[in-house]
Amino acid sequence: MNNPKVKELLEARNLPQLLQFQDGSPVASAEDWNQRREEILSILSHEVYGERIPDPLSLVVEVNESNDNSYAAKVLEEHLTLTAGLKQGSFSFPFHFFKPKNVVNPMTIVYVAFRSDLPDRYLPIEEITDEGIAVAIFNYDDVVPDKEDDFTKGLAKLLYTDGKRESTDPGKIMMWAWAASRVMDYLKTRDDIDHDNIGVMGHSRLGKTALVAAAYDQRFTFCFPNNSGCSGDAITRDKEGERVEPITRVFPYWFCLNYSKYANKEEEMPFDQHFLIGAIAPRFVSGGAAVEDTWADPNSQFLGYAAASEAYKLLGLKGLVHSDRLPEIGDTFHEGSLGYHLRSGSHFHSRYDWLRYIEFMKKHRR
Repeated sequence: MNNPKVKELLEARNLPQLLQFQDGSPVASAEDWNQRREEILSILSHEVYGERIPDPLSLVVEVNESNDNSYAAKVLEEHLTLTAGLKQGSFSFPFHFFKPKNVVNPMTIVYVAFRSDLPDRYLPIEEITDEGIAVAIFNYDDVVPDKEDDFTKGLAKLLYTDGKRESTDPGKIMMWAWAASRVMDYLKTRDDIDHDNIGVMGHSRLGKTALVAAAYDQRFTFCFPNNSGCSGDAITRDKEGERVEPITRVFPYWFCLNYSKYANKEEEMPFDQHFLIGAIAPRFVSGGAAVEDTWADPNSQFLGYAAASEAYKLLGLKGLVHSDRLPEIGDTFHEGSLGYHLRSGSHFHSRYDWLRYIEFMKKHRR
C-alpha cells in the first residue's frame, strides 16, 4: 500500500472514539456534543494536564509604560503588570501589548513566549502588526519556571504551599494556559480590539499550552499550536519520535502525575490527542509542522486534525479539508475550521508559520 488513504491510516491507529460517551452510547447531536466536550475535558484534566485552576476572584492590570510611536510610529506598545487575586493570595506577572495604529479593532493573538526579548526570533512583532494583527505577549517563566520538578516558585508556590502534588493536581502546562486566560480577561476590557476574534498561540511545549488554553476557555476563537507534537496535536498511538515515556521522564512537571502511568502503554489511554483538538469545536484550530521535526512527527500531527474533524462534521462544519494522503512540504489546508500546514526545515517558530496562521485567521474571521 504505497499511498494509503487517511481513513485507513486512522483505522490502523485504533483510536478511542471521539463521538462516543464513556458509557458506550453515541454522541449524535450538538447537545450531545456539549456534554461529551465536558466529559473529554474531565478526562484530560484527570489523566494528562491536571485540574483546571479556578478563575481569579479579582484582576487588576497596571500600565507601566506606553509608547504610541513604536516601530516607525505604526504601533502602540504597552508594558503592563497583571495581578490576579486568588483565595490563596495575589499573583502578578508582566505582559506586553502591541497594536497596529492604522487598524480599527484589530484581531488579537495571545502569544505564550519562551523569552522576554521583544522582538524575538520567534516573534516578528513589526511583521505581525504590519499584517493588521495585535499581539499580547507574556513569558511563561514569569508565571511558573520551566525548571525541574519544582513547584515552589511562581504561581505554583501559591497553589502548593509545600511543593507537593496529588495525582490530578495541575502541571505547568495547565498553569501557563491559566495565565493565557488571564490575559484574555484583560483583553475583554479593552474597547480598541475585536473581542470576537482573539486567538492563542505558542510553539513546542507552548503549542501544547495554546491547545489546553483554547480547550478550556471558549473565549478563544482561534488556536495556533506550532510544532506542538507529543501531548499536543500529534496522535500518540504508534507515533514516531517522542511519546509518553520520554516526555514524562524528562518533563514530568508539565503534566499531572497520572499521565506517567501510560508510559509505554499508550494503547491503554482512554483518549488520544484528537480529543484535545476536538474539544475546541466549533472554534478554529490551525497547526503547523516541519518535515524534519521527526520528534514531533508531522504525520501524526496531521492525523490529529483529521481525527478531530468528526466533531466539526457533527456540528455541520468542515473540519480538516485535505488531500486524501499524508501531507507534503508546502501543503496548506485552510478551507475548514481545522487547518494544517507543513513546511521545510526543523523545529522552530518561523515567519513562514506566522504568515500561515495570520492567513487562516483572516480567512475565518467571525
